[in-house]
Amino acid sequence: MSSAQDPFYIVKEEIQDSIDKLQSTFHQWENSASDPGEQVHLKKELLAGCESIEWQVDELDKAIGVASRDPSWYGIDDIELEKRRRWTSTARTQVSSMKKAVLSGGANGVGTMSASGMRRELMRLPNSHQAKSNQYAAAQDNDDFIQSESDRQLLLVKQQDEELDELSASVQRIGGVGLTIHDELVAQEKIIDELGMEMDSTSNRLDFVQKKVAMVMKKASAKGQIMMILFLIALFIVLFVLVFLT
Repeated sequence: MSSAQDPFYIVKEEIQDSIDKLQSTFHQWENSASDPGEQVHLKKELLAGCESIEWQVDELDKAIGVASRDPSWYGIDDIELEKRRRWTSTARTQVSSMKKAVLSGGANGVGTMSASGMRRELMRLPNSHQAKSNQYAAAQDNDDFIQSESDRQLLLVKQQDEELDELSASVQRIGGVGLTIHDELVAQEKIIDELGMEMDSTSNRLDFVQKKVAMVMKKASAKGQIMMILFLIALFIVLFVLVFLT
């Protein structure tokens, strides 16, 4: 990742280009004293340009203010914040100086400001080439930090991938447990069905025996009935033991 991808430097470069163009227009306005019509046109263009650049610098200042609340989250430090504030202050001074010069010239009559006065006003403005050199130097100073931030982001992505892998493994384990529980329930359901079938068979056998006993009891004497009852009780106990205790 290079400094050209930093949003601040992208906006800064655009504003600096606008300031360079504004300075070029300012020099045209300075040299147009012999053509009042052209000077008025350039004056309007300069004032509009100043207003636009001032608004852009204000917005950039707001962004810097937001970043200053948590610099580490945006991957910058206090030194970088101070550099950015100095640049916006310098840019605002450049635009303000040209705006004052234009308004002073307009208030005192076209061309009344002396060329030396203009130059003194512009002495406060950094040279365009120098501004770009400073920008390049700041970008170079920030390269190491940006690279470090890029590495940190890559590390975070790697950690997130590892966490997702662990989560996927956990989901697979839970799925395996769910399948095991399902198989166990199916097996238990089968056992219950078999037990129900055995109970039905035993019930049918008991009904048959009860009918036979009833028939025998009708034919047997009282003593025989008692013996039969005792025999049936013993038989019931044996069947009960065979069915429920084995």
